[in-house]
Amino acid sequence: MTLFAKSLLVGLAGLFLMATSSVADVRLIMFDRHGCFYCQKWKAEIKPIYPKTTEGRIAPLSILDMDGHLPKELQLTSRPTLSPTFVLLDGNTEIARIEGYGGDEMFWWMLDSMIQKLPAEKRRDPGA
Repeated sequence: MTLFAKSLLVGLAGLFLMATSSVADVRLIMFDRHGCFYCQKWKAEIKPIYPKTTEGRIAPLSILDMDGHLPKELQLTSRPTLSPTFVLLDGNTEIARIEGYGGDEMFWWMLDSMIQKLPAEKRRDPGA
């Protein structure tokens, strides 16, 4: 193997490790229920802009059907019962949650409070 090929492999391995670092493990899960008025309201008001925000880059969004199968690896304090429920995860462990949707200002304030519970290195905007 040439020196260039070895250097390229080392560089690619570094990129892989960066992509799989603990910062990438932070995510926000929205537990949705079919027919939920407040879920639809959140999706209309917040979902289109969420990935463009600092919060969206720190905690990328996934949406799960709360009445469906929940992945076994999720370590939740309890199964969500109110819709929508937003759960901030670090790895597969719940850090905090928001139950319900009381409007955009309340959502952003509560999400910021949840993100503040993360270690400092995980609160940094990975896109900055």
